[in-house]
Amino acid sequence: MLHRVRHGVGTALPPLLIVHGLFGSARNWGAIAKRISDSRAVLTVDMRNHGSSPFADSHSYADMAQDLAEVITADGQAMDVVGHSMGGKAAMVLALTRPELVNRLVVADIAPVAYDHSQSHYIAAMRALPLEGLTSRTEANARFTPLVADPGVRAFLLQSLDLKANPPAWRLNLDVLEREMARITGWPDDAGYVPFSGPTLFLSGGSSDYVLAGHRPGIRALFPNARMAKLPGAGHWLHAEKPREFEQTLRVFLD
Repeated sequence: MLHRVRHGVGTALPPLLIVHGLFGSARNWGAIAKRISDSRAVLTVDMRNHGSSPFADSHSYADMAQDLAEVITADGQAMDVVGHSMGGKAAMVLALTRPELVNRLVVADIAPVAYDHSQSHYIAAMRALPLEGLTSRTEANARFTPLVADPGVRAFLLQSLDLKANPPAWRLNLDVLEREMARITGWPDDAGYVPFSGPTLFLSGGSSDYVLAGHRPGIRALFPNARMAKLPGAGHWLHAEKPREFEQTLRVFLD
């Protein structure tokens, strides 16, 4: 089963499951999860091939949705689910295939479509980072700077570097993620999907181009009760760029 981190205790509100995106982890969502846990239990997970969860030979959305279904079933009750990017697609497939497990759904900056951008260049950068003798995050950042110019992306990726391992190692199954990249950026279009009729929010960054007007007919076909909203000034990593605004939007929609 996926590695889980629980925040808070049960209340009258259903638990909230937060699902991270590619190269992320449960720890990326720790601050938001802790704040929201003032009103309900919150679970964050490491997805397969990420963090402390098992490494597997495949990384399909059917696999990831089944992983999430196991987490919810083990907890014993349906949950509200928030998923970002890759995690948003996994959450959508979960809602379309196991709707009884999902109360409300929030999809953060992703649509049920195939994208043509690959993230394999970040895998190449991580593989190229010299790990020998690394003892500090500062030193790792200095070595990583020539490989990843954007400081925000660099900091995000370095959260998955385990400096306590001997030698240091990435908490990512880079081989499988690279091999499955077309699946990850794609969308498993299945004629057998039954539209999810539960309340759904597609929340995107105002400066992001991941969710476009042309995607709305496809969204409505699968999620007929979907609402659309944008966070002004935020890009794809809207929860990191505008955490308080993101949190407040979740509270309004979920509560």
